[in-house]
Amino acid sequence: MRLFELSMDDGDRVGPVHQAVLATNPLDCSLTDVDSGGRRLMRMVFSEGDGQKALDTISTMLEHQEGWRLVVLPVEASLPKLEAEPDPEAKKKIRTVALREEIYQDIQAGTKLDRDFLILTMLSTIVVVFGLAADNVAAVIGAMVIAPLLGPILAFALGSALGDFELMSKATRTALSGLFLGMAISVVIGLVFDVNLGSAELTNRTIVGLDSTALALASGAAAALSIVAGLPSTLVGVMVAVALLPPAASTGLFAGSGEWALAGRAGLLLMINIVSVNLAALLVFFFKGVRPRTWLERRSAKRSVYINAAVWAVLIVALTAVAVYLTVPGVPEVPGVPRP
Repeated sequence: MRLFELSMDDGDRVGPVHQAVLATNPLDCSLTDVDSGGRRLMRMVFSEGDGQKALDTISTMLEHQEGWRLVVLPVEASLPKLEAEPDPEAKKKIRTVALREEIYQDIQAGTKLDRDFLILTMLSTIVVVFGLAADNVAAVIGAMVIAPLLGPILAFALGSALGDFELMSKATRTALSGLFLGMAISVVIGLVFDVNLGSAELTNRTIVGLDSTALALASGAAAALSIVAGLPSTLVGVMVAVALLPPAASTGLFAGSGEWALAGRAGLLLMINIVSVNLAALLVFFFKGVRPRTWLERRSAKRSVYINAAVWAVLIVALTAVAVYLTVPGVPEVPGVPRP
């Protein structure tokens, strides 16, 4: 359950807001008397998956008012037990456990391009590069745990679903900074160290096929669904990092070693994964009903979804077609590097 606490100045808007909230069928709703500061507190309890309509109603009615604050709190337990009345239309509703504002706040935090993001990206890249070169699967997985790439990728997909171009811009800047930093560090390592380019973990990142697209699509969909459902996204973030950081590191490592053909194949895998993750996350947000509050914003968001989905879909088809074509002649022979 969730507890909504609405604090507002006493006035003629209190009664209409209270009645509008009651119309959204909360499990419980109470309104306190006026306190010494001339304010009133309305407490509402909603079951999991409900409350978005009440939140939108309050925001619409009070958006031009001053002196109000709405806080959403999780409810661990309640006695006596609160039970919602049976809703015959419940099966027809698209239920999202997390509120739109909760999703936005959680994902927006991942767009911060700060020192911690850069340091985590640098450390995870170093770990994954040497893990790939040494065929150390445990090191590669460990690097995925600390790689902070899930945030900006999901933020761009959410921005596309909401038509929020500012969020899309911030997400793009953070994601590109992280990927370019990882590739730059990998290039330097490839130039300085004599790494084993024939390791299975590295050569696997030069093999691109339909399974690569399927993996990236599943990762993006699972990540977005975990956010919408209000579930921990840590493990799903590992899946997304697996689809992004190893091919980015492989691209830089091969480029630093002068193996441009292999670097191009790893870069192609990286582009396919980026596009697939974004498309899958965008579609999950759209079909789970994550939309703006007002009608005008929804119309803009719908257009944004259609445009972005079309662009991502075309790119996936084109990139996958190139990948399938390149598998015909096989991986170019490189001295000391076995064919995968």
